[in-house]
Amino acid sequence: MSHKNKDMEQAVYRVPPYHYLHVLDQTTNVTRVEIGPQTFVKKDNEQVLMNPEKMVIVPPRHYCIIQNPVLRNEKGEVETDSMGQVRLDHAEEEIRLQQDPFPLYPGEMIKNKVSLLRVVPALTALKLRVTRDYSTGEKEMIAGDELLFEGPGTYVPRKEVEVVGEEKAIIIKPNQALRLRALRETVDRDGKARVAGEEWLVRKNGAYLPGVYEEIVETVNAYVLTEKVAVHVRAAQTFKDGSGKVRKSGEEYLITIKDLEAYIPDVYEEIVGQVYITTLTNRYFFLQPDENLEDGVQDVFVLGDNEGIVLRALENFMDEFQNPPVSRHSGDKWMLQGPLEYIPPVEVEVVTKRQAIPLHENEGIYVRNIKTGQVRAVIGQTYMLGEDEELWEKSLPTIVKTLLSSDRDNGKGTPHISLSRFIRDTAADRGDWINPSKEKSKKKDSGEDEEDWDASRVVTFQVPHNAAVQIYDYKSKKSRVVFGPDLVMLGPDEQFTQLRLQLELSYNWHFQVTDQSNDKDASKIFSVADFVGDLCKAMASKIRGAVSSVTFDDFHKHSATIIQKAVFGIDLGTEKESDILIFKSNNLCVTSVDIKSVEPVDQRTRDSLQKSVTLAIEITTQSQEAAAKREAERIEQGAKGKLERQRISDEALAEKERRELIVLQAESAAAESTGQAKAEAIARAEASRIEAEAAVEGAKLKAEALKIETEAELERMKLAREADIKFTLEQNKMEIEKCQEMAKIESEKFTSMVQVLGTETIKALASGPQDQQVRMLQALGLKSTLITDGRTPINLLNTASGLLGPMPQVVEEA
Repeated sequence: MSHKNKDMEQAVYRVPPYHYLHVLDQTTNVTRVEIGPQTFVKKDNEQVLMNPEKMVIVPPRHYCIIQNPVLRNEKGEVETDSMGQVRLDHAEEEIRLQQDPFPLYPGEMIKNKVSLLRVVPALTALKLRVTRDYSTGEKEMIAGDELLFEGPGTYVPRKEVEVVGEEKAIIIKPNQALRLRALRETVDRDGKARVAGEEWLVRKNGAYLPGVYEEIVETVNAYVLTEKVAVHVRAAQTFKDGSGKVRKSGEEYLITIKDLEAYIPDVYEEIVGQVYITTLTNRYFFLQPDENLEDGVQDVFVLGDNEGIVLRALENFMDEFQNPPVSRHSGDKWMLQGPLEYIPPVEVEVVTKRQAIPLHENEGIYVRNIKTGQVRAVIGQTYMLGEDEELWEKSLPTIVKTLLSSDRDNGKGTPHISLSRFIRDTAADRGDWINPSKEKSKKKDSGEDEEDWDASRVVTFQVPHNAAVQIYDYKSKKSRVVFGPDLVMLGPDEQFTQLRLQLELSYNWHFQVTDQSNDKDASKIFSVADFVGDLCKAMASKIRGAVSSVTFDDFHKHSATIIQKAVFGIDLGTEKESDILIFKSNNLCVTSVDIKSVEPVDQRTRDSLQKSVTLAIEITTQSQEAAAKREAERIEQGAKGKLERQRISDEALAEKERRELIVLQAESAAAESTGQAKAEAIARAEASRIEAEAAVEGAKLKAEALKIETEAELERMKLAREADIKFTLEQNKMEIEKCQEMAKIESEKFTSMVQVLGTETIKALASGPQDQQVRMLQALGLKSTLITDGRTPINLLNTASGLLGPMPQVVEEA
């Protein structure tokens, strides 16, 4: 036994002032507190649980927390139960501040040592969280709520509140702002309601202590603006800025010193960057947001009388350049014509700059409306394209383009010939019809370029005298003939009608001189200056005549024969085809003619030729495919036969191997079945033995268990019967005692009542109603009465019948 326990077994305890003892009464099992100063003598049935302990002293500005505190009544006295044990508020805590020294009652525990109250300095606050509901009298606090205790002050803790952390004020300096975010719905220090996630700025200089549901996002520094520095800003969402101007989402703008000296961006604004001033003349302008100095400083658009610019709106805005202002929508296009000066705002994109096109009365351009798609020809005026118009390029066949851009000898030709005939004649005169590559080489040597052709200009053609052209309108599907001399100007839907077959021939020639010593025959070689041109004209004339007399299909099939027959003709002496052409004027001899290429210029003829060629190719291809298919089928059949023979051979070999496998499987199965039967017999015998032993052991255990259960049940029933008998006897005894006591109490109660009231009082109470009735009847003048309840029959000698009624009746006797 320890020294402490020995001390606690002593009989006399001297308890100094401000000390206390816990004493257990072992008879009632109640623990009480003995407070000093006193000398406590322990009784035999009492036990001192602890040596004298010093009372808890809470100095000024200190506190302590007591667990399981005692309950006190309205007067502050400690409450006890019926047995005298102090009542505790279990699982609760009580915060006690400065007071007189106090003991800890049985069950009370001090949670922490006496601690100094927390002093919250100025510009600081304690962040508190409510752990359970409570009421302050002014408002109801719900568990989970958070609040601030702002300094300067001394924080007195509550059991319903815990300290989460400490918040310190942020000093907002000049040209600074504090960006805050609401963690949940709250009211800021200016009394403005905020929703969860909302952000705002606090611009007031000085110390700012964030609210309990406010989060500091960042400290925003101002951009100091000068005459040379501006800020490029983009609106993150639609809002109203400090000046009251509504900014749309995505809108970009500049903040200059004209607006503010120091600019603090709002929470809905993004700083794209700082813009530094560029030294400009009065002809230059600032680049607005989303514009780059790709080509240096841009000039103001200065437009003359014959100039204009096409503009496109990038977003909706009010065009104040017009008078009155015009509302522009995103994507709108319009045109401004000079003379004027124009600086495009940020919402406007300059699409193109246009200049008026001066046209002679014999000149024109093709103009297409990009909205409707309509194409028209503008002729003989100075014209500027509108914002919805563009130059349209007319598509012409290459041969027509070549002929129109070349110089032609319009003096030759026959009356009333078509354009196709005129082109053929003029081409043959220059040798182009025989070899067009010569003209190409001439163009290349002379520096001409086919790409110089302006397809947006109206196509014009001067029809010479005694000539005619046919023009076809594809839109109206009508044709017209123009006779020369005249100037033809094609409309947007018109084309020249051309029927031209372009041949490229190669030929062998030489000068045939039979006697070189004869000067007369030799001099004939030089008698014709342009012998090649005469040769081409003559051969072209013969070929045209021959080609015109046959169909195109015949010419396509027998072109070589027709051309050779046309060039060389028939020998009149032998009436056979000749194989030589001799020009007697200069002894020029052509010995052979061959076709290098045949190309129909007319599109319909070209399509027919293409169809026939395609059909011939398809027929040839199909015949080749059929032959290849038959050859493939023959090869396939041979391969199938060889494969079938190989398959039969493989199956025979596989059948032989399968027979050997079956023999081996039978032998293996016999050995396997013998071993398996033996193993199964041994296993079954062993299993039977184990099952029998397990059954015997199980029966023994069941018997023992049944015996134990039976004995336990008998003992339980015996004890239950004895307990029932004892309970019944005790209950009857208590019931008898109760009845005796109740009878005694009732007797004493009645005796006491009689003694208190007295005999005279009881007599007066008993005779009081009858006396009143007698006096009432006397007042009525009645001599005798009979009162009945109406249910009991009455027979009177002085009356003829009984009196019976629902109400008490009075019988009056005369």
